[in-house]
This record gives sequence, C-alpha cells and structure tokens, in this order.
Amino acid sequence: MDLPPDFLLHVLIGFAAQLVDGALGMAYGVTASAMLLGAGLPPAATSATVHAAECFTTGASAISHRAFGNIDRRLFLRLLLPGVLGAAIGAYLLTRVNGDAIKPWIAAYLLLIGLVLIRRALLRVEPREVRRHVAPLGFLGALADAVGGGGWGPIVTSHLLARGGEFRFTVGSVSAVEFFVTLTASLVFLLTLGLSHWSVILALALGGVVAAPLGSWMVRHVPARPMLAAVGGIVILLSLRTLWKSLA
Repeated sequence: MDLPPDFLLHVLIGFAAQLVDGALGMAYGVTASAMLLGAGLPPAATSATVHAAECFTTGASAISHRAFGNIDRRLFLRLLLPGVLGAAIGAYLLTRVNGDAIKPWIAAYLLLIGLVLIRRALLRVEPREVRRHVAPLGFLGALADAVGGGGWGPIVTSHLLARGGEFRFTVGSVSAVEFFVTLTASLVFLLTLGLSHWSVILALALGGVVAAPLGSWMVRHVPARPMLAAVGGIVILLSLRTLWKSLA
C-alpha cells in the first residue's frame, strides 16, 4: 500500500513534538495542531486527530517517565480526576462552540506564565511541593486542551513550575496524567464526531512513540534551570504567535 505524500513529514513532526513534550512537559498538541490547522482542517477535526495520536504518544511517555522514576504519585492522583472531567466537558463543548474564540485569552495568560518561568530560571528558586489549587488547575488545563487542540502542558506544567514545583517530578507527573486526559477527549470526539485522517494519526503517533523514551531520559539527566528557561521561551513564543494571529 502506498503511503500518503506527507506521511514522513508527519512522522518527523510527531517525533519532534513528542521530544519537546517529553522533555518539557508541553507543546505536542500545540505543535501538531498548528500544522494541521495550517493544512486546512477545522478546529474540531484538528483537536480530534491530535488527541487520537496522543493516546499512543502520551501512553509511551507515561510508561517511560514511570521507568525513569519521574512521577510523584500524590501529584498524579490530585490531577487525574479533575483532568479527566475537564477533558470530557471540553471535548463536548468544542462540538458545540467555536474553540478559536477563547484562544487569545488562554494565550495572554500563558504569556504571563512564560515570563514568570524565565524569572524563576534566572533567580534560582528552590523547588517545593505545590499543595494548593492543584485540582482546579487540572480541570482548567484539560478543558482548554480539549477545546484548543493543545494546552494541557503549557497551562498545567508551566503553572506548577512557576509556583515552585520540582522540574523532574512536575513534568513526569503531568505527562503521565496527560494520557488519561487525551484518552477521555478522544472517546468523546469518537462518540460525537467520529474520527478521520487516519494516516495523519498513524504518522504522528509513530514519531511520538519513538521519541517518548528520549524525552523522559532528558527530564532526569538535563539540568533543570536551562530547561525552565526553555519552557518559558516556548510558552512566550507560542502565546505571541496565537495573539498575533488572533489580532491579525
């Protein structure tokens, strides 16, 4: 069977997106969604396709983070149920409303979070356990992720890091919960919209699964402060891009 002309390109995009996501805890959905939206897919179909691919990539990422000891069990459990609930509601809402309308508001918030992360990387803030408002954060992050085709990592990971969460366990725990968030959203999309674009889903998933162990290894062995600066930079750039497109 002949592969679609863009299959290899989609594999490479899936690999690169998951490498960044596994190492920094964010940006897979945003990267893949931007590519698919640019190809002309509507927001609901884009989000459904990305979440279907992420069922495979986030599953591989969760297993890899568990193997490298990057998961904080308490943080994982506190995010799990709110994340699943937010993903289900967000996916259903996207089938009823225009998801693009709320993207500028999310981008403005993330821009501020990115600046906080850069400041924290420069000032050497000591890691601490984040105890307050974890469940509402998980709910809102999953809701925004399902509606916008990406956003769980940028919202949840960046917020926890900005509040002093230890880099390794924050990224590992948030990435592990992301599997259940994407699985929930995908099931809702499947029941309400159905799924198409299977060649794109397969290519994104294949590239992501290959990259997942490498990203998890980077979390454990790469120094946290440069990674924090990288997270902040990515969040700022993605937020500015979304704001620019919305204003234009």
